[in-house]
Amino acid sequence: MVSSKITRWAMAFLVLCGLNGVGQALAADVAYKIVTGPERGTYIQIGQDLSKWVADPAGIDLEVLASKGSAENVQRMRYEPNVKFALVQSDVYQAYVDMATSGNADAGKIIQPLRLIMPLYDEEIYFVVRSDSPLKYIHEIKDKNISVGLIGSGTAQSAATLYRLMFGEAIPEQNAQHFSNEDALAKLIVRKIDVAIVVAGQPAKLFQDMNPELLQQIKLLRLDPSAPETARAKQTYFPATIRTTSYPNWIQEETPTLTVKAFLVTYDYGLKGTVGTLTKFADSLCTNFDNLQANGHPKWKQVHLELPALGRGWKYYPPMEKRLRSCIAHRTAAAAADATPKSAARTQADTTQRVRKQACTAQEKVLMLCD
Repeated sequence: MVSSKITRWAMAFLVLCGLNGVGQALAADVAYKIVTGPERGTYIQIGQDLSKWVADPAGIDLEVLASKGSAENVQRMRYEPNVKFALVQSDVYQAYVDMATSGNADAGKIIQPLRLIMPLYDEEIYFVVRSDSPLKYIHEIKDKNISVGLIGSGTAQSAATLYRLMFGEAIPEQNAQHFSNEDALAKLIVRKIDVAIVVAGQPAKLFQDMNPELLQQIKLLRLDPSAPETARAKQTYFPATIRTTSYPNWIQEETPTLTVKAFLVTYDYGLKGTVGTLTKFADSLCTNFDNLQANGHPKWKQVHLELPALGRGWKYYPPMEKRLRSCIAHRTAAAAADATPKSAARTQADTTQRVRKQACTAQEKVLMLCD
């Protein structure tokens, strides 16, 4: 009887050990998702870079999901399981904040728990017309038949906001067409619409992959700095230039336009495991930032590893903010140390380490916010 009990206990112990081993194997990589943008847009390439150069080294299996764009990303970030990251345009985020402030309960429910990780880069806004169009400048699109992007896309929000800023009214419903970028360009070429608005960081695969013969049938409108419509648009958007080096087979001269900022966004998570994983992502983002700039999409070269002050209603995610600020300070100190004698650098590093240790509370250790 005793032998039988020992045998059963031994078997149970082995089973538990086996299950624990399986659990450890399953937990080796945490499975998360990031929502980005259209298949041939810049956002999806940025997501792929984050998956390869940041998530993988941190032991996170980050699946990159295509989407219509920013507005859909906000919704999916809020409600879709395992979506822990999203790429969102600044004007879309601000639109939710403004609607929540004005009393829209649905907007408030969606945006209130979302948090920023860091700003990324500026996305150029392309105003595309046929090569034989008489239009030359962006402020000439009033009352034209315009593709403003799919409903749920950041492009649609940017187009609507820009039009209202420039002309003091909404795009007439009969003039607003909701096509994908590819369909919009096709409709443009066959004269079904007058203007296609596209938001994408240069160089955009949409134009790089386009048939050269079709490219010659379209052109870009220019931003006129002297137009009053431009002054009104610059209340929210910023001037930029679409470079000939981005599209050497298409545009022959630098083209002034407007931009909108892209942000990396998450949720205000509180579970210990999720907080711990996201702080590891933040550490990896800082540690591997040079790899992103060297090997990722060219837009990474325009990203600065910094956390600037935010506007009203915008908040960083505190656990990641803390790790990023600490890492940024460490990188800054290391860079400064390279320019000082070794003894001074060693003293500075020791001081930085003592400050870091003193700032780490018992509660922070419990939450895995510091070592």
